[in-house]
Amino acid sequence: MAQSPAVQELHYRIGAPALGHFPGSHRSTRGDGGFEFRGHAPLLDAPDARRLDLHASLRDPFGNWIVRVYSQRKAIPVVMVADLSASMGFSATRRKLDVLADFAGSLSWSAWRSGDAFGFVGCDSEVRQDLLQPPTRARGVGTALAEKLRTLALQGRSAKGLGRAALYLGRQRSLVFLVSDFHLPLPELEAVLASMAHHELVPVVLWDPLEFALSNRRGLLRAYDPEGGGPKLLWWRPALRDKWLAAQQSRRAALRQAFDRHRLKPLFIEGAFDADAVTRHFHS
Repeated sequence: MAQSPAVQELHYRIGAPALGHFPGSHRSTRGDGGFEFRGHAPLLDAPDARRLDLHASLRDPFGNWIVRVYSQRKAIPVVMVADLSASMGFSATRRKLDVLADFAGSLSWSAWRSGDAFGFVGCDSEVRQDLLQPPTRARGVGTALAEKLRTLALQGRSAKGLGRAALYLGRQRSLVFLVSDFHLPLPELEAVLASMAHHELVPVVLWDPLEFALSNRRGLLRAYDPEGGGPKLLWWRPALRDKWLAAQQSRRAALRQAFDRHRLKPLFIEGAFDADAVTRHFHS
């Protein structure tokens, strides 16, 4: 079993104002007892004489007493929706499943530090009920989840369960990290992205640098399809090598186009998990 690395903290933010009811660290347009100035309102609409603004009251053409209104910062649900199909078990530079576990542990810890609830939805051909974690503010839930992911045996032959993950996200707008290698048909991907349009979605593409790497110019190559194709022997030649490279570049371009159509900014993680790279994604 792989040894658990130290948890890295990451920092995320949302584009739209938070709509939650619990106090937190995200900008919102709700509440009247916070510290961020939102505007002015008549004293009758916001009855708090401590926030009386005399200058604004003197300027009011109707002679109303005017008070300053301040917004409270709110918490949001942070949910990871993860692809747990067999292709996520690829291991070369670092096993994808270990990268996913590192990410889950870091995100859970960071959400707790920000006062947000953390949830997890794992999917292969179905939604994995044994790994379903409703949003919670419990401190150690991410550590237990990460350890479970590291020992998980991946056998799912597809990621069709991602299409039903939105049913487990709840009605409140959440920050959702969709983590996958995205080796699924583009029509399925489009349906998954559309089903989560209500939420603030961050696609996270997990690839390994050696996943698409090529060896010698020619020779016998043993390839393996973990999602049903099984082992295959290929005679590696320059023409097939060029076709392989073109397919990789075409896939990356197709993914970017799909994300662009939904106005999403993808995060590519190629190799080990780096919390600082996730933070830069939100602040670049």
